[in-house]
Amino acid sequence: MGSNKKRSSPAKKSPAAAAPAAAPVAAAAPAVAEAAAAPAPTADGTSTVVVDEEKLKEMSAADYYFDSYAHFGIHEEMLKDEVRTNSYRNAIVHNKHLFRGKVVLDVGCGTGILSMFAAQAGAKLVIGVDMSNIIHSARQIVKDNGFEGKVVLLQGKMEEVVLPVDKVDIIISEWMGYFLLYESMLDTVLYARDRYLVEGGLIFPDRATINIAALEDSEYKEDKINYWDNVYGFDYSSMKPKALREPLVDTVNAQCIISSPSTVLDIDLYKVTVADLAFSSDFEMIIKRNDFVHGFVAWFDIWFNAAHKPVFFSTGAHAKYTHWKQTVLYTKENVAVHSQDRVTGHIDCRPNQKNRRDLDIDLKWTLRRGEAEIGGEEQEYHMC
Repeated sequence: MGSNKKRSSPAKKSPAAAAPAAAPVAAAAPAVAEAAAAPAPTADGTSTVVVDEEKLKEMSAADYYFDSYAHFGIHEEMLKDEVRTNSYRNAIVHNKHLFRGKVVLDVGCGTGILSMFAAQAGAKLVIGVDMSNIIHSARQIVKDNGFEGKVVLLQGKMEEVVLPVDKVDIIISEWMGYFLLYESMLDTVLYARDRYLVEGGLIFPDRATINIAALEDSEYKEDKINYWDNVYGFDYSSMKPKALREPLVDTVNAQCIISSPSTVLDIDLYKVTVADLAFSSDFEMIIKRNDFVHGFVAWFDIWFNAAHKPVFFSTGAHAKYTHWKQTVLYTKENVAVHSQDRVTGHIDCRPNQKNRRDLDIDLKWTLRRGEAEIGGEEQEYHMC
C-alpha cells in the first residue's frame, strides 16, 4: 500500500533569507578557498598550497547557505506553491484593517512577494530584510510594481542591519523548513520580534505545530532500505544503518497513514524562545487498522490567528500538496499491528552541534496491545 512516488532526501530548503544546500567544495568562491588554504614549504624551497578540507567545508557551508538562495528556481518553487502563497495573501490582503497605516517588517523577504502583499493591504512602510543576493531582483520587482518608496529592501543579516525605524507594528515571515525546523530561520524571526516588535504588535503567522503518525510504506522502504542487502550481487548491508538515519522528504499517500496523529510541538510565536526550539515530547497514537508499521510520517500546520477570519494550512498528506511535502522516519524493523493498538513514545529534536541548520532527532516508541507491551525500538536520525 506504499506510495509509488520516487522519494528523495531533504532537498535543502529553507524559506526566504535562508538557502538550501551548501555548494560543493569544488565550487567554492576564490575568497573562501583562499581562506581555507595555507602555503607549505617543499624540499626544493618552493611552496605548495595545502587545503584544510574541513575548514573549507565549514566555510563554504556558511557562505553558500545564503547566496544559493539568489537562484530564481528556488523562489519559483515557493511562489508556485499555491497553498503557501495564497495563505499569506489571504491573511494579509484580506485584513487591510490590520495593516492600514502600519510599519511592517518582512524577515527573509526573498523576491518581495509578502512585502508587496503588505503594501497592497495599506501598510505605511514595509521593510524587507534578506541576506541573499536575490534582494537585487526583489528591488527591481518592487519598482516594477509601483511600490518603490513604500517597500524598502535591505540586504544583510537581521541581527546586523540597521532599520530606518526603531519599532515595527507587524512582522511577517515565511520561515518554515522541512519538518518545520530543518534549516528554518525561526530564531531570526524571534530576534526581530524581541528587538523590533512594538508591545501588542502582530506576527504573521503566529502558531505552528508538528504532528506525527504511524506509516505503512512497504514498497518504498523495500526499495530504499532493503536495497542495500544485495547490490549487483554484493553485500552492502553495512549501508542500511546510514540509510535509516537520514529522514526522507516526499509526498506520502494519505491512505498509508495507519494511526491517529499526535502533536509533538506547538509553537506560539509571541512566547516561544530559541531554547524552546530544541524540544522533547511524549506522544501517543491509536492504530486504525490491521497492518504493518514501517516508520512514522511528520508534517506541520500553520495558523494566522491575528487575521479577522483566521487562516490555516497544513502540510500533511491529507491536505493539498505543498513544497514542504512530508518527512518520513523509517523504523529498523517492520512491526505487525492490530486495530486499536497503542503506540506510545518520546521524541527529542535539537539542532546539530556542528551545523545548527541540521537536526538531530531521537525517537523511542513502544507498541501496546491492551496491557501487553509487544514491540518497539529506538532510533537516531540526522536530518542534513
